[in-house]
Amino acid sequence: MNKTIIIGSRGSDLALWQANHVKAQLEAIGVSSEIKIIKNQGDNFFNFSFSKLEGKGFFTKELEEELLQGQIDMAVHSHKDLPTESPEGLTIAAVSEREDPKELLIILKDCVDLSLQFSVRYNGIVGTSSNRRKAQFKSLRPDVEFEELRGNVPSRIQKLRDGNFHAIILAKAGVERLKLDLSEFHVEEIDPVEMVPAPAQGVLALQTRSNDTALIEALQKLNSKEVAEAIAIERKVLNLFDGGCHMPLGVFCKKEDGKFEVWTSKAEDEDDFPERLFVRSGSAEGLAEKIFEHFKKEKSGTKSIFISRELNEDSYFRRSLEKFDLDIEDRSLIKTFPIINTFDSYILKKVDWIFFNSKNGVENFFRLEPVIPKRVKIGVMGRGSENELRHFNRVADFVGESGDIREVAEDLLPLVIDQTVLFPQAKDSLRTIQVQLGEKINSIDLPVYETIKEEEIGQSSADILVFTSPSNVEAYLSNDNVIYLNQKVVAIGTSTGNKLEEFGYTNYVIPYSPDEIGLSEAVYGLL
Repeated sequence: MNKTIIIGSRGSDLALWQANHVKAQLEAIGVSSEIKIIKNQGDNFFNFSFSKLEGKGFFTKELEEELLQGQIDMAVHSHKDLPTESPEGLTIAAVSEREDPKELLIILKDCVDLSLQFSVRYNGIVGTSSNRRKAQFKSLRPDVEFEELRGNVPSRIQKLRDGNFHAIILAKAGVERLKLDLSEFHVEEIDPVEMVPAPAQGVLALQTRSNDTALIEALQKLNSKEVAEAIAIERKVLNLFDGGCHMPLGVFCKKEDGKFEVWTSKAEDEDDFPERLFVRSGSAEGLAEKIFEHFKKEKSGTKSIFISRELNEDSYFRRSLEKFDLDIEDRSLIKTFPIINTFDSYILKKVDWIFFNSKNGVENFFRLEPVIPKRVKIGVMGRGSENELRHFNRVADFVGESGDIREVAEDLLPLVIDQTVLFPQAKDSLRTIQVQLGEKINSIDLPVYETIKEEEIGQSSADILVFTSPSNVEAYLSNDNVIYLNQKVVAIGTSTGNKLEEFGYTNYVIPYSPDEIGLSEAVYGLL
């Protein structure tokens, strides 16, 4: 292209970073450009919640009008701000690579409580204007209160610094792009599997006139086809719900081993407990419609559920089921007993990592009051083990999010290769993670507890059976119990699933993550 492209942008620091980022990319492909700053009505609504503005064109309207009038040639948007349909005459010519879609929880250091999930103090005040974030955060921390947070990214952080909140939630992508220093705060990343982001979060949209074929062709060199494919599913779900970003709807899609993995979280309003669904599909065709239909269908037929662990009243899993008036039968089929009262703490001076594959391992190891050197890192299998670790004021350095032990081992290996890892575990542990890591680490097994089958293990007639460990499967099925043909089965992970198969049962579901959120998603998928 011979002409200089005029890029339209809002005037905030983040918007200008985005525009300059695209400008540099254009220069790299031989296209010259300049930036024109356009005042936007969304910048003026300081007294309104973002939840009433986002996704409705408040942050894009003026840019689109300038495009249609020919005053600019291209607009750079945060894709999540755009309505799901472009105005007539305009098109999204290209999308960027996706920045990390995680959320950041930024906490004042004197308001940190590591024993609580997300580490913000009990009854803390969290700043956010996103109904999606409010609904999901409150489902995991019902004690927190929310207050509206407006302004650009630096001004939001300044409001936290000024003490208006105990913590705030921001998209990691914006903070990363601006290279902001957050060292004065306690910062925790919230994975998109745990808090589902807004559709297209972390992606830039390059919008042009539909008839500007030369520019559209040039922009294909900047277009990420894989990202476009994934966010097309996310935004199609948003479009089907006809919600805009004011709806407490999170959708996140990624492609793994040739399959689309999609997480969806939807609530009616910010105070509603969100319904969550995870689906995996080899094809994008009809996938958004399938997700939409599942949320719209009447949930009938399932009346009861059994889970092989006791649930307290605040349990995420229990509260997620209460929306559907299910009878819950929660009872562990095993008892755990500590088997050592002390151990040689010199071991801890020789290890680089400690890895826990269960909540019981965490509890029984820390019961020994170990003195762990600061250099030693801690890994856990699943959010349940991570939350148990928090009870001892420790935050995990690695969390295995997948229910597939092989995937966890693949993620863990680069961190622990050629290092010494201590595994506090059950007396007769299957050692599945050690087997997967093999000789690439130096492993030390430390049996700290044993499991014994309960004396009274009755048959359950619940519509859905949820097994939370191989030991519970063995206890249930070795007691002359059977799984009826009409019962649906959930196994918390691959080891539990393998134990079911040893007894001849192959028709079961494994949640994506081995925790209560994952179990909730799996059960919702079966309703």
